[in-house]
Amino acid sequence: MSAAQDQRAVSFFAVALTVLAAMVMSIPVAQAQTFSVIYTFTGAADGANPVAGVTLGGSGTLYGTTEEGGTAGDGVAFALKQRGTGWTLNPLHEFSGSDGARPQGPLAVGPNGALYGTTTAGGEGYGTVFQLQPPATACKTSICYWDESVLHSFTGSSNDGGHPFFGKLVFDQSGNIYGTTAFGGFYGVGTAYELVADSGWTLSILHSFSNVGGSDGYTPVGGLFISGNGEFLAGTTEDGGPASGCSDGCGTVFGINLNNGEWYESLVYPFSPATGYHPNSTPIMDSSGNLYGTTFEGGTGQGTVFELTPVFEGWQFSVLYAFPTCHPYAGVTMDSSGDLYGSCSSGGADGLGMVFKLTNSGGSWTLTDLHDFTGGSDGGNPSGAVVFDSGNLYGTANLGGNLSNCDGGCGTVWTVTGLSDRH
Repeated sequence: MSAAQDQRAVSFFAVALTVLAAMVMSIPVAQAQTFSVIYTFTGAADGANPVAGVTLGGSGTLYGTTEEGGTAGDGVAFALKQRGTGWTLNPLHEFSGSDGARPQGPLAVGPNGALYGTTTAGGEGYGTVFQLQPPATACKTSICYWDESVLHSFTGSSNDGGHPFFGKLVFDQSGNIYGTTAFGGFYGVGTAYELVADSGWTLSILHSFSNVGGSDGYTPVGGLFISGNGEFLAGTTEDGGPASGCSDGCGTVFGINLNNGEWYESLVYPFSPATGYHPNSTPIMDSSGNLYGTTFEGGTGQGTVFELTPVFEGWQFSVLYAFPTCHPYAGVTMDSSGDLYGSCSSGGADGLGMVFKLTNSGGSWTLTDLHDFTGGSDGGNPSGAVVFDSGNLYGTANLGGNLSNCDGGCGTVWTVTGLSDRH
């Protein structure tokens, strides 16, 4: 993915509105934390240009995907394992088109321990949902590929979806899979779907987005949040909604509720230029039921971090932080103290992105700059979500790193260590 594409990869509940302006007088730079690159992609069998972030596995393992690289150039699924003070990458699967191509979403660890993900292209031309499992017999080679199965190949038709982008798949207690596609469905502008784990895998459309009358938005490029009981899903649409002042509409937060065996979609929040717009992120929820996410543009600057708090008759919206120049592409992650972490695909000291932490103190959110990307050996233009584990933050940079083998660089996997929850 080019830097221009990274900035805008797809041109693609009424509520009370309370806008809380970001109350930050200065942006401190973290001193106690250490940024380091744990892997630099080469564009060969290891892949190139990780659009998605990494997923935590057990025993010092990270899983991820690259949009490009591999033998066919259609992307790679990989595992990074920590060995002593270093990290070793093992490509798990090289995509070749018929089995999927150009994965832009992260991998998910399923209830059975297998890995699941999506490709935005390949299959029948509109992307796939796939599963990766370790080989049945022990691998005795230096590169140990896993067994890949295509669970569903999208057709882009009215009763199917098309082109799943950045969302991470989620599971209910029965092992059924939920996700979104940015195109396809009855109106051709996106779906929320379920894959039921029966004797095979059967796809059902939970909702076809339409934006008829600005009712529900369209182009859901992020993934879905799922509640513990599996009866509530939440996500964002990059475009559409009732607000004016944005090209293609400002986007929405939507909810899908299960009621008497049927799924019903409703509008949680419609964005506007003042509150931020064009969200690409997947919402997260804290223990109090509050939703958090980001918008790629808008607010008082270029992108926001927002909170939606459940109230008696709907949701109350707040802007927690408005970035002057940043553009957060992915969503945020939360530690046990309620602090938020994320990345921006642009901005920072060199304009090539940054890693940030937002700390809540008495209702005022303070931003700490954890790292400014240079586009060199550290990487540049991060577009995936970050993950937090035991005081360490992990993420990817879409570009930078190896500048010889890939235009703009092949990308990196990085970590920020020395972080700790506040108690």
